[in-house]
Amino acid sequence: MTALPPPDTESMRVSRELSAQIRCEMNANDGAISFARYMVLALYAPGLGYYAAGGRKFGPQGDFVTAPEISPLFSRCVARQVAQVLTRLGGGGVLEIGAGTGALSAVLLRELDALDCLPPRYLILEPSPDLAERQQSRLSKETPAGVTLDWLQDLPPPGFEGVVIANEVLDAFPAHRFRVTPEGFEEAFVGVDGDRFCWVFRPPTSPGLLPALETLAGKLNGPLPTPYISEIRLSHGPWVEELARRVQRGVVLLFDYGYPRHEYYHPQRAQGTLNCYYRHRLHDDPLILTGLQDISVHVDFTAVAEAASDFQVAGFTTQADFLIATGITEMVEMPAAVDAEALDLARQIRILTLPGEMGEVIKVMALTRDVDDALVGFALRDHRPRL
Repeated sequence: MTALPPPDTESMRVSRELSAQIRCEMNANDGAISFARYMVLALYAPGLGYYAAGGRKFGPQGDFVTAPEISPLFSRCVARQVAQVLTRLGGGGVLEIGAGTGALSAVLLRELDALDCLPPRYLILEPSPDLAERQQSRLSKETPAGVTLDWLQDLPPPGFEGVVIANEVLDAFPAHRFRVTPEGFEEAFVGVDGDRFCWVFRPPTSPGLLPALETLAGKLNGPLPTPYISEIRLSHGPWVEELARRVQRGVVLLFDYGYPRHEYYHPQRAQGTLNCYYRHRLHDDPLILTGLQDISVHVDFTAVAEAASDFQVAGFTTQADFLIATGITEMVEMPAAVDAEALDLARQIRILTLPGEMGEVIKVMALTRDVDDALVGFALRDHRPRL
């Protein structure tokens, strides 16, 4: 693994305190906890987890960048899709789940204002108090007049009409890790070896995990090879079902790293999709830098589609195809001279759309209810047959 830069003294103090809390829970559970539980604590433990504590997470000074931080063109394209839906509905609000730095919200609202389609309410569901505070500070200065901003701690009550946006949210949901052996499935737990966390493999004991793995095995084209390590989520289904109970009419737009099931559990993807990000270094060890690094697992979009029985899966495509369909190339007026501005615009588009960057690995899914129009963002290429 590439050498990672050392954390500062305060960050190490927070990490040690969180690690001690995790060890106490391990001691109360036969020396180990499921990886899903470890992921919850590492990311969301109050005051100590990666998303619950302070410190910059997004952008050049953080650990990773998302599409809205890379370029405002991404948010402008999303706004075109949102405007189409709000126009079709004759109004409605927008709910953004996990708004990060507020970069998406700020540009999206300005673009909707320019398109004469500004919603009366813009809701942000943000579980991180630190991020919510930063979003409020930024958006109080950048939001167009005429829209009310509200921060939520839970999904809105049933009856919501409008557009729900979740950009790189599903990959941060806790996932169970498993291993396939000649004897069957094993669950990955996290235990302690001296002063370090370590992997411990045992027969599956997390509620619902073994039936879910057996069901998964029955849906694949053939048996997985051994050894084989991957991940499965038990939380996406209930979340999508709960979302369906809250959304009365509208569209849910999901942007995330992921694959259809047959690609996710391809025999050659034998180490799974687990990734960690620390100061823009990508690696695969979630058991170090506890609370100081992002931990993500790719999304099985087939599982999301299966859970969306109360929605219609109205679109599934790549980020590149979505952005091109919503006009990213038409938005750009390249300067006449090849100067720094032109080079930066070209860089932004390259990262957002090329297969070797974000263009192919990030997928976009649209779940709709009582919206029958073909969605502009999915007009270029329909990948639903791959689900």
